[in-house]
Amino acid sequence: MADVIDYRIFGDDMQMVEIELDPGEAVRAEAGAMMYMGPGIEMQTGTGGGIFKGLKRMVTGESFFITSFLFNGTGKGQVAFAAPYPGKIIPLDLAGMGGQFMCQKDAFLCAAQGVEIEVSFTKKIGAGLFGGEGFILQRLEGDGLAFIHAGGTIVEKDLQPGEQLRVDTGCLAAFAPTVNYDIQMVGGFKNALFGGEGLFMATLTGPGKVYLQTLPFSRLADRVVAAAGSMNRGESKGVAGLGGGLLGGLLGGDNKF
Repeated sequence: MADVIDYRIFGDDMQMVEIELDPGEAVRAEAGAMMYMGPGIEMQTGTGGGIFKGLKRMVTGESFFITSFLFNGTGKGQVAFAAPYPGKIIPLDLAGMGGQFMCQKDAFLCAAQGVEIEVSFTKKIGAGLFGGEGFILQRLEGDGLAFIHAGGTIVEKDLQPGEQLRVDTGCLAAFAPTVNYDIQMVGGFKNALFGGEGLFMATLTGPGKVYLQTLPFSRLADRVVAAAGSMNRGESKGVAGLGGGLLGGLLGGDNKF
């Protein structure tokens, strides 16, 4: 039985969630996610159930260790967790969602004590070897509140039975376990090579709730790396050109002191 916690989400594009705890209640969070905590909150860092639990979290993109924040004071205790990059925090009430919810690896932010993070693999090994995102998923299990983070704007869809949606694997943030999830290769030789959308897409078939994200972290990181690379190349050329000009001036005797 998970602890019953209250919460408030602050902000718009760089959100944080503040958790309110009663005496004896605790919340678990990804290492490094904590922003602040009030008096009476005690941190307890560990694997959360042995080495195997830690290894399973590492497979899903989380750290080996997980930190529990236990309130041992009187009255109400507060602890807050911040999103790691621009986007939204999505609260998931697992008790009203059948006790499970699937999400992209490294999406987990924090959860009430008693919620477990499990690893889930897609059915197609080939997609896992070449498709990247979408092969390894997190499965949140329990009957309490869990909070995940997704990039950009969040689009919520309720798929009807048999309704199908094809999504870029990175843009899929989370979905209900009732949704049939599969990874399929993009059709067409030119589409696969020159389409710029990757070799694989996620195919979702209802019924169930689906959360999509407009800015996957992988897409943001790719743009930052590409921009940094082009800037470095430009700076190198600029320095080389400046150095060549100065050297040429010195050798040519054009400088007067």
